[in-house]
Amino acid sequence: MNTVDLNCDLGESFGTYVKGSDEAILDYVTSANIACGFHAGDPSVMRKTVKMAMEKNVAIGAHPGLQDLVGFGRREMKISSEEAYDLVTYQIGALYGFVRSEGCVMQHVKPHGALYNMAAKDPALAEAIAEAVYGIDPELILFGLSGSELIKAGEKTGIRTASEVFSDRTYQEDGSLTSRKLVNALIEEEEKSLQQVVTMVKERKVTCLQGIDIPIEADTICIHGDGASALSFARNIRTGLKEAGITIEKVGMTNK
Repeated sequence: MNTVDLNCDLGESFGTYVKGSDEAILDYVTSANIACGFHAGDPSVMRKTVKMAMEKNVAIGAHPGLQDLVGFGRREMKISSEEAYDLVTYQIGALYGFVRSEGCVMQHVKPHGALYNMAAKDPALAEAIAEAVYGIDPELILFGLSGSELIKAGEKTGIRTASEVFSDRTYQEDGSLTSRKLVNALIEEEEKSLQQVVTMVKERKVTCLQGIDIPIEADTICIHGDGASALSFARNIRTGLKEAGITIEKVGMTNK
């Protein structure tokens, strides 16, 4: 039986700036990656998003990123392994406090943006992140790009991992995501997006921009909550996956 988790990056509003349709999207996903204040989010938004996820029985995860509000955490920064460990520990701890105060548990950790993509290729950075997750709670699940150094680091550290694929991004031949600097980085057509995720889940492959099918593992599918069509994408993908005979449930229920 094909089973997959559906996750979304949420809690990315800040102060008076509202980003995304978090409450509505929570009706369609099974896991929420909540921003922890560095690339987006603030304490009040974190608390509110945790409560909304709990009310809709959506699993909660920390979404730590680089300390770059202006660049939304999507600009690379040169940081050491020690700095990566500290900033990830700090941000997980911040969200962990809200989760515990609401009487809930945290399911996972998924690095954000540039930090995620850097760790996908840099073994030392990936190990620092995995060790930070393990140090807080070895029961947490580390989300990482399928086939990446982050997944390898999590396995080496001894924590559970979930290989992530993307509904709205294109791939390169080496399995990396196409840079957002390129015009063809994003998939904006709903049916094309759905076709890609169904193929990734059922056939364990994805066609990269070079026209080659590359192997892929899909434990969890990401929908970016900041996209203009995020809500429509989430609704369409959930419906399409069910119609394709794919079961959707929290990654923590199957990844044990």
